[in-house]
Amino acid sequence: MLWTVLPARRVGPFVAMTEPGFLIDNEDRYAGFRLISWWNQQSLADARIVVVGAGALGNEVLKNLALLGVGQVFVVDSGVIEAPNLGRSPLFRRRHCGLPKAEVAAEQMRDLNPDVQVVACVGDVIGDVGLGVFRAADVVIGCLDNREARLWVNRQCWKTQTPWIDGGIQEISGVVKVFVPPDGACYECAMTDLDYQLINLRYSCPLLRERDFQAGRIPTTPTIAAIVGGWQTQEALKLIHQMPVNAGQAMVYNGEANRFYTTRFERREGCLSHEVWDEPISVPVSAGSHTGEALFQAVDRCVVGARASRLLLDRDLVLSLECAQCGVRIPMLRSRHRVDAQSVKCSRCGEWMMPEMTHCVDRDMPRASELLFALGIPDYDIVRVVTADREISVLLADDEQAVWPSVTG
Repeated sequence: MLWTVLPARRVGPFVAMTEPGFLIDNEDRYAGFRLISWWNQQSLADARIVVVGAGALGNEVLKNLALLGVGQVFVVDSGVIEAPNLGRSPLFRRRHCGLPKAEVAAEQMRDLNPDVQVVACVGDVIGDVGLGVFRAADVVIGCLDNREARLWVNRQCWKTQTPWIDGGIQEISGVVKVFVPPDGACYECAMTDLDYQLINLRYSCPLLRERDFQAGRIPTTPTIAAIVGGWQTQEALKLIHQMPVNAGQAMVYNGEANRFYTTRFERREGCLSHEVWDEPISVPVSAGSHTGEALFQAVDRCVVGARASRLLLDRDLVLSLECAQCGVRIPMLRSRHRVDAQSVKCSRCGEWMMPEMTHCVDRDMPRASELLFALGIPDYDIVRVVTADREISVLLADDEQAVWPSVTG
């Protein structure tokens, strides 16, 4: 084979030839992407993406984001790696068994591409991820296996007007749904009565999570995970580049028949997810270091003429558990999603105990002296505080660096 070397000069990441055409700079790992006419690598480097779930689907999405050079990624997953994960998750190895999925996935992403900054959250998206995380993201990608978490992500994204991409896989088929608030249909718009019933089945009679009652593993293959994960990432690319997307639709792939079809959802008026919160005020408060009273005082200082009187809780706070059978009462101050089924059974008679729950904390209550984290509020959350004449959205700004570290270097 004969190669002809033409005179050239360097122009940015490319080597421009004196004759028409370009030679790719082999030192630039993104050079191949830059050949795409509409591609903007800087937009990807500046992007913040939240990935919820680091299983088979999440592995594919995270791998793709690392290869593309997305600047900052926040990945959340509460699980640990088990042997069955190894057949479907390209980022995991046998030596990783027993380790948190989120942390291992983050480590592997950094190894794939040191340009990407990854924050791993080992926790539950409902109880451990603050609303500020969603607000700061350009796109949220859901790689989840249950309706409850999808519904929560949908509502958080609608409050902050953050686009999100849902993906689902089973056997060799899958679906991708793109939602762009505040317009069009959302995930909840398409939910049926059966969907709500299945969500309720994930709770025991006292309305506390029955962890042992969850459904078994969904059968999937690495092939459909790669297809749907790539599809989700591609939709995220389009959103970051401000390209059109099919929002409010389900894009379904039937792997057995090799058929593809789309279904458009109808926007449901009165849908509970369609609540958009006002732009929050920022206060120098951290969920893990400051109390409810400190939050009230910070709001007083930031809002002229206001006196904060009540903190509204987005997550149910369990105050105590009581057994109707034998009268045992156990004081408890814990978010409902941090209470497992074993804690809810009476140690004396084995019956279910009933919870006493609240959705608010008043300034004059003893509970106002508790840390915000103890009240079920995660880092970098946005909370609602009531004054004499209005409700105010408040961002716990002191947690920002822990959640979204500044890109350096």
